[in-house]
Amino acid sequence: MSRIFITGSTDGLGLAAARTLMKEGHDVVLHARSRERAAAISEISPAALGLVIGDLASATETRSIAEQANAIGRMDAVIHNAGIYLERSRGETPDGHAKTLAVNVLAPYLLTAWITRPARLIYLSSGMHRSGSSALDDIDWKKRPWSASQAYSESKLYIATLAAAIARHWPDVLSNAVDPGWVPTKMGGAGAPDDLEMGHLTQTWLAASNDGAAKVSGGYWYHRREREASADVADPGFQDALLERLAGLTGIRLFEERG
Repeated sequence: MSRIFITGSTDGLGLAAARTLMKEGHDVVLHARSRERAAAISEISPAALGLVIGDLASATETRSIAEQANAIGRMDAVIHNAGIYLERSRGETPDGHAKTLAVNVLAPYLLTAWITRPARLIYLSSGMHRSGSSALDDIDWKKRPWSASQAYSESKLYIATLAAAIARHWPDVLSNAVDPGWVPTKMGGAGAPDDLEMGHLTQTWLAASNDGAAKVSGGYWYHRREREASADVADPGFQDALLERLAGLTGIRLFEERG
């Protein structure tokens, strides 16, 4: 039995993953953006090991999420599932960042730094990461005209790269990125063509399975099969440049702080 924390587990892929893992007998820690969102999972939250609440758009609340998770105990795995899709505008988080960057990239980066290091880390990316630009001078969208789809694509490039960088720097941790496919969730829309079940079973398998095939690191996965990510993801130079930008934006230097 594993102890697994899943961000964004009030609906969609996160909720499906939580249900599956709980059915398999694992201890699952749920996450909701607010108490109102937590009410949406009142039918399963009593059976969970815990429920943490906080908005990933805020660094302060993200710190609180990490503290709540750490108070429950060390996780065996963390699934960084939470994300937002096509935001109509750049937005402005309490810390002054573009909302897509803050939720999809900065929050999982900070949680990785602040949550007691687990044995396994899973980050949800997307096939759209291949359309992301590797230029890092304006990742916070302060100069460019806003493009919701480009911002999303870039955020998924960055998160896949973060997963690969962790695999390189922390050999004691199994770190992988998952492309769940275009699945019929609230984010993907009812007409999405991919398999919702396979969309969430890949991350639950990587988080908890004892199969030798699941005990790998640095992979980019789609429906339990490894796929080749964009060349930038596996490039140590790009990884290090991205980590430097994220450290500058958050004030947290991931590998120096965690060893």
